[in-house]
Amino acid sequence: MRKLLLLSSLFVCLVTTAQKNKYQALLLDKHLTNNANAVVRLDEMKINVSASNKMTYTVRQIITVLKKEGDRFAVKRVGYDKEHKIKAINLYIYNQLGGEVDHIKKKDFKDVSAVDGFSLYTDNRLLYHRYTPTSYPYTIDFEYSVESSDTGFFPPWNFLSGYKASVEKSHYSIAYANEVLKPEIKEFNLDRIEITKSDVPGKITYEAENIEAIKSESLGPAFREIVPRLKVRLKKFNLKGEEANVSDWKEMGVWMNNALLKGQDVLEPATIAKVKGLVAGVKDPLEKAKIIYKYVQDNTRYVSVQVGIGGWKPISAIDVDRVKYGDCKGLSNYTYALLKAVDVHSYYTVIHAGATKVDFDEDFAALQGNHAILAIPYNDQYYWIDCTSQVHPFGFVGDFTDDRNALVVKPEGGEIIHTVAYVNEQNHQLTKVNYALEATGGISGNVRVVTRGIQYDDHFALEKDVNDDVIKHYKSYWSNINNLKIDKYNFKNDRDKVVFTEEVGLSASNYASISGNRILFIINAFNNNNFVPNRYRNRKLPFKIARGYLDEDEFVVQLPDGYKIEAIPKAMEVASEFGSYKVSFEVNEAENSILYKRNLLVKKGLYPKEKYAAYRDFRKTVARADDLQVVLVKK
Repeated sequence: MRKLLLLSSLFVCLVTTAQKNKYQALLLDKHLTNNANAVVRLDEMKINVSASNKMTYTVRQIITVLKKEGDRFAVKRVGYDKEHKIKAINLYIYNQLGGEVDHIKKKDFKDVSAVDGFSLYTDNRLLYHRYTPTSYPYTIDFEYSVESSDTGFFPPWNFLSGYKASVEKSHYSIAYANEVLKPEIKEFNLDRIEITKSDVPGKITYEAENIEAIKSESLGPAFREIVPRLKVRLKKFNLKGEEANVSDWKEMGVWMNNALLKGQDVLEPATIAKVKGLVAGVKDPLEKAKIIYKYVQDNTRYVSVQVGIGGWKPISAIDVDRVKYGDCKGLSNYTYALLKAVDVHSYYTVIHAGATKVDFDEDFAALQGNHAILAIPYNDQYYWIDCTSQVHPFGFVGDFTDDRNALVVKPEGGEIIHTVAYVNEQNHQLTKVNYALEATGGISGNVRVVTRGIQYDDHFALEKDVNDDVIKHYKSYWSNINNLKIDKYNFKNDRDKVVFTEEVGLSASNYASISGNRILFIINAFNNNNFVPNRYRNRKLPFKIARGYLDEDEFVVQLPDGYKIEAIPKAMEVASEFGSYKVSFEVNEAENSILYKRNLLVKKGLYPKEKYAAYRDFRKTVARADDLQVVLVKK
């Protein structure tokens, strides 16, 4: 009996020791702590699909946070709504030796609305917890399970959680009841890690171990473009009670049209008569569309309501017309209905919106997207309009939805179409300046800035800003000029040509440096580009210029009386695969002035890491040239 008790005690001791070792930070492999703020000891998701409208998934994450910068990996949240029910949730905290510090149960999590900053009402909620550590490192063990009747948005998988987080073990598995429910999986960047994959009847499993952390690098592609990941979909799925069975984008478009859009475009006869009156006498469909778009901008506002199927199904056109507001889906559908009433064809379009471009995969028809716009076919091209914007010109979508694949929903089926791209020279800025340099070092003059393309998108909102914000903008935009004073400004927004013009009168004291009988000043006062990307001894990632642009500058600088030019830079011209740079200086002795001309073109592109040093050299050349000084001396 004593031997049995001794063996039992020894077994308990070994189990306890093994459990503590599991959470000890001191035993971590140095390859995993290198460049890491956190180490994910275990990242596991197990999914079971028992029907097209029944799915459960269990997630477990054990994460050791090494330093303060890794605290973001310890913030844990789980979303839920009517279709997603949290069945269990627990969070344990351990110190660096593996000792338990805290146990957060379901009742201890904060239950908050999953507000997105613009929704009037949403039924999405979060259980949320943020741990405040007293020392580092520490470990969290987080586990939860969810039961869902929604299978349209299938849980994807990233083998890395983010920059500067390594992974000791990653496990992702899907069990399915029959072949009809077998998911389709698209793999991304799996060649970067060693994967063990199993695909047997009823279950698919992916596993990986010892994945080293990735450091973010200047101009690196979006994390989703480089991380090893999986995108998953069911052909037969359920979305908020709506059943679907789709194999490709054409079938997805048919389903969306019939299940989500059909019947939502009905308008009251009075509204139809009103908009027909607005376009009376106008025959060209595009001109009609411009009138209707302006009507929508002037008479509606954007308010999001995300409740149930409302996250995907637009509110009816009649309701939008009555309340005069809607979300992106409702306003797009409403505009579609108004255009239809005046015999203009358009198509409801689902897209990934945001400054970072995200494409719909042409060969993988999965539910996705976070925004809706309209596509108007005209003369063998599409005009894209964002019906939520009250300020953008017709046909101009800016960097929110430009240059990416979107799903255009047509009655005969869906089609993946690329939205308009604003490329390189199309993103144009012309700056013309006349300024006088004073003998005391001050400057005064007038600046004219004309922008097009994405550069228009960056500037045109100024016309709606109050005076204080305009002044603040220019002091930031020309931050290289100390003591800047804005004396006057005027804006002109040509919405038909999509051109924005700024005219600014300004002055500044002590811009130039006075040294004895000399004046030294940087001639490029109003478009000085000193951007140089970070230097890397051993760069790991390719680099990306998401949008090219062209800047053209022409400055006439009036020199102070009693001074002559002692030194002036030489003209120069640089050309590379990344763009070009040209600058020249012309002296007009009769008028005692200098004409400064500058041209900078930066080209869009994805470039291999081996070319990063060359691009950095190009930007260094531009930065140095933009800082070139002119030296004046008293006559």
